[in-house]
Amino acid sequence: MKKPLLLSLMLSMLLSFAQAQIQTPEQFLGYKPGDRFTPHHRMVDYFEHVAEALPNVQLVQYGETNEKRPLILAIFSSPENMANLEQIREDNLRRAGLLEGTPSTSIPINWMSFNVHGNESVGMEAAISAFHSLADPSNTKTQEWLKNQIIIIDPAINPDGRDRYAMWYNQKMNTTLQPDLQSMEHNEPWPGGRANHYLFDLNRDWAWQVQVESQQRLKIYQQWMPQLHLDFHEQGINNPFYMAPAAEPLHEQLTEWQHEFQDIFGKNTAKYFDEMGRFYFTKERFDLLYPSYGDTYPMYNGAIGMTIEQGGGGQAGRGGFNAVGDTVTLSYRIEGHYTAALSAAEMTSANAERLLTEFSNYFSENSSNPKSKYKSFVIKGESNPAQTAKLLELLDKNGIRYGKAASKSGLRGFDYQSGKNASFSTSEEDIVISAYQPKSVLTQVFFEPNPQLNDSITYDITSWALPYAYNLKAYALESRLDPEAEFEKPAFSENTPGKTPVAYMARWEGTRDAAFLAALLKAGIRVKYPEYAFQTEGKSFPAGTLLITKGGNEYVRDFDKKVTETANRFGIHLETTMTGYMEEGKDFGSPNIRIIQAPNVALVGGQGTSSLNFGEVWHFFEKELDYPLSTLELENMARYDLSKYDVIILPSMWGGGLNKAAQDKLMEWTSAGGKVIAIDGAVNLFANKEGFALKTFDTEEEKKAAQKAADSLAKAERLEPYLEGERLAISGGAAGAIYQVDMDETHPLGYGTGGKYYTLKNNSSIFSFMDNGVNAGKISSNDSYRTGYIGYKIKSSMGESLAIGSERKGRGEIVYFVDNPIFRGFWESGKLVLSNAIFLVGQ
Repeated sequence: MKKPLLLSLMLSMLLSFAQAQIQTPEQFLGYKPGDRFTPHHRMVDYFEHVAEALPNVQLVQYGETNEKRPLILAIFSSPENMANLEQIREDNLRRAGLLEGTPSTSIPINWMSFNVHGNESVGMEAAISAFHSLADPSNTKTQEWLKNQIIIIDPAINPDGRDRYAMWYNQKMNTTLQPDLQSMEHNEPWPGGRANHYLFDLNRDWAWQVQVESQQRLKIYQQWMPQLHLDFHEQGINNPFYMAPAAEPLHEQLTEWQHEFQDIFGKNTAKYFDEMGRFYFTKERFDLLYPSYGDTYPMYNGAIGMTIEQGGGGQAGRGGFNAVGDTVTLSYRIEGHYTAALSAAEMTSANAERLLTEFSNYFSENSSNPKSKYKSFVIKGESNPAQTAKLLELLDKNGIRYGKAASKSGLRGFDYQSGKNASFSTSEEDIVISAYQPKSVLTQVFFEPNPQLNDSITYDITSWALPYAYNLKAYALESRLDPEAEFEKPAFSENTPGKTPVAYMARWEGTRDAAFLAALLKAGIRVKYPEYAFQTEGKSFPAGTLLITKGGNEYVRDFDKKVTETANRFGIHLETTMTGYMEEGKDFGSPNIRIIQAPNVALVGGQGTSSLNFGEVWHFFEKELDYPLSTLELENMARYDLSKYDVIILPSMWGGGLNKAAQDKLMEWTSAGGKVIAIDGAVNLFANKEGFALKTFDTEEEKKAAQKAADSLAKAERLEPYLEGERLAISGGAAGAIYQVDMDETHPLGYGTGGKYYTLKNNSSIFSFMDNGVNAGKISSNDSYRTGYIGYKIKSSMGESLAIGSERKGRGEIVYFVDNPIFRGFWESGKLVLSNAIFLVGQ
């Protein structure tokens, strides 16, 4: 005990010497906070300045962004706590059951995150000011608070988006404050600064960890598991200030204490705002349901998660007029977040003991008596192995434990595929994920078949069950089922080059196979696929299996070595055959064996397109397929030489989309042999247009029936109270409803799906089956609905509708995805179907 005490005394002495050396943000940066936007690197400089001067501040670089900006955390507390920092961190994990042993310290952890959305630009500015006040040795009030907590500040979760906005704004702003919102500085160009480099919304990526920033941040978050997490945002300029308590729907897993502390914080912050005469609101708009937010993800990990929203946003800039003519300045916005941050530190200090007690209770109670209906989940061994492997990667990232099942019969549970309860048995090939574990709540939330909505007005999607996202055969049980043993991931036996076979064969099952194909094509190796299932040397293979044949690759130097080394890099098990004569199916010389041409692919973006969907496709190509991709501006499509490309991907878009000249040019290119892939809103460019098969209705009778139903609903709604308007507005939409899609396995779009796919529907689009096209993916009936919110106006019409299809145009083809197949990069099974469209369709 003497060593920490001596160390803390030394730290206290150093603090007294350092006090005069700490510069304020204004002294260090050369301008008052709020006068302009601070570049990210200058913020890092200031945090380094404070950390170098104060021995009780530890600066940690936990990673870097795609654009190579550092991701940093400031960790600080009283000298006594900092001298015992590692013990405090480990004790916190012991409270969660993630480490064995009994805690010997009693210090809660308060984590604050800023600027997850880059153009919600006050965040980092407020982080600088709050950091100074909380760490300043001369501030006796905050120094007293530090005795009862460890504070972790992440000043900029999204540095790339933040600098995209700040650099643009600093170039455009007037020297004299110009609050006219029509002025150039208040109108960001596409894609704006909200998202990261790959245009992902990082506040929707906490659970899925698709992006590099999230992956690195969540790794260190799991090492600390804080009791409190504040997520600082901005909302529109005409809104005042939002703070917890949160709005309905509130997930059933939230505890009374999590609700209570939100109220404690909200009332304390309101006290300061009332003194300042500032307006605010609580318990509206911002709910706690979707698990991948910066408030819900911490909630499902035992913390008090809270969203903080200052009115302003990127439009406000340095200062802008709101709807009532008041000027919302950057300084005013900094004050709001600064006040909330200090209020959180004050309330953490005042409730330190209760925070720790309730945190411990959260994990001990949930791990011994899980709250939700379903207590155990089984992934069947016959599920697609590539998709199962991806699921286990996600569970590992989130610290969710799983194991090997025992052979048991007579079990009963919810069958995700049928959407009904069914009897089943387990084998040693199956995987069990039990809710009787430290990450009990997160496990149940990830796998819950049908989240309970106590309010249908939600801020985001309402379903995300992982067996659907990964297209796995799985069951949810209402009873406890523990793993029999540790699950050992299948060992990969490396392929070794030997005598050249007639063909190497790789089953087409997941993204890793698409990445393997992309690597072969880039290396100039010819790859084929069969249109029919086949059997050779006693082994059966489905249509779509990759064939890397000796014939046609004679010119490839070190052919066997290149193929096997590439397969090993992606963990692909190659099978071989020494004959092209098939026992069943088509011989390898058949015209039904298709050559896969290496496509030149372009992705259209720019004003009028969804930046998020553009980013999803862009990231998929660069980070998962590692395949070349050209990016084209929508407004210049009529001027491009499209003959350079074989595939053009149109992400979701709105409004007019392509102008007539661009549409004519695109169709001319398609008819000459090009392939268009239209996603989500982009399908409307072709729907109900002359010469295209995609229709919203088949007959005049259907149109009349739909209009009659719409008129009836409209009449009923006119009689509803005015305040029900928002609720009525969502009755014609979908918020992440999941439907089973029956896939045509004889068509390339259906390869690898096993005949089923689950689509996540976030739009109200309903298209009829095409008469002159391929209905490759169909929502066969209303019974295909599985879970999630969909409005009553459209739910009854969703059966017998098209989900995925294609039609020929001249020598080319158009592929339609009615819904986004790679939503936020976590809808894993859709990546395979999109890969089918990119590489296999139309060959």
